[in-house]
Amino acid sequence: MSIFTPTNQIRLTNVAIVRMKKGGKRMEIACYKNKVMSWRNKVEKDIDEVLQTHTVFTNVSKGQVAKKEDLVRAFGTDDQTEICKQILAKGELQVSEKERHQQFESMFRDIATIVADKCVNPETKRPYTVGLIERGMKDLHFSVKPTRSTKQQALEVIRQLKEKDIMNIERAMMRLKVTLPSKDAKKVKVKLMPLVKTMEEENWDGDLEMVVLVDPGCYREMDEVVKSGTRGQGSIEVLSLKDVEEGDERLE
Repeated sequence: MSIFTPTNQIRLTNVAIVRMKKGGKRMEIACYKNKVMSWRNKVEKDIDEVLQTHTVFTNVSKGQVAKKEDLVRAFGTDDQTEICKQILAKGELQVSEKERHQQFESMFRDIATIVADKCVNPETKRPYTVGLIERGMKDLHFSVKPTRSTKQQALEVIRQLKEKDIMNIERAMMRLKVTLPSKDAKKVKVKLMPLVKTMEEENWDGDLEMVVLVDPGCYREMDEVVKSGTRGQGSIEVLSLKDVEEGDERLE
């Protein structure tokens, strides 16, 4: 004897549920465990690796599928994949208290690792250990935000550690070689200098060649200034991504 299952019900097991309230209705999607954060952090880019099914539910655990008219009213479309992406981006991940604690601990560690990788003590140019960054984050009472990427939060940690004088910390500088054709060199150099942290070498041999240290956040702007100011004839070469002292020693 077969068991009758309503056609609007889908049974799923071992799922991570992301929930969102929209248009007065509860909307849920069923995802694979551990994939939601990978998607939000842009590590996972294949939506099929994240979603168990391209279906929007009103209740995943009961297998109740959202009505088409409710989706159109709430999201302005009935494109299930597009709606799933919206819920993935802004919805609340439903996890147990233990899973939430593990998730927060893992993100806390990931953020500290990014900060340690990007920063140095400006006096010694030595990197800090992850453990020391974690202690600094605890002194800040930094609260992990699961809906924001770890990179965004790492940049926020760096800013707060500096502003609140918790640690003597700076972004590790990039070392760049900038080449400017002689006819544009003086004009373009004037525009570049506010973005330069340290001028290490400057050689006027026909064309202008400079070796400079800059904050990594300024690279794109410098590249645009050089390209537009020299009509594509100038160039920027990355000599090193991080200006740190040689050796493996890290600040404890």
